[in-house]
Amino acid sequence: MYSKTFVMSSNLLLIGMPGGSEWILIVLAVLILFGGRKIPEFMRGLGKGIREFNDAKDNVKKEIESGMTDKEVNRASTTQTSNTTQP
Repeated sequence: MYSKTFVMSSNLLLIGMPGGSEWILIVLAVLILFGGRKIPEFMRGLGKGIREFNDAKDNVKKEIESGMTDKEVNRASTTQTSNTTQP
């Protein structure tokens, strides 16, 4: 009745987020693997990475917006010059 892709995608949706006991196991594994002293360093590096990514994203967004406004200004100036040159 259902297509094969629908059944596969619905099975993937059942995987979902880990529950409470799974989170406890994940935290314990991280503590065992990295130790208590390395975790703050790791989180600091992760925070820096996220901050740099957001800064780069904002810069790209500003460049795109400024390009759009420059394009609109150029269009307006070319239409004004073409209107003044015509009799």
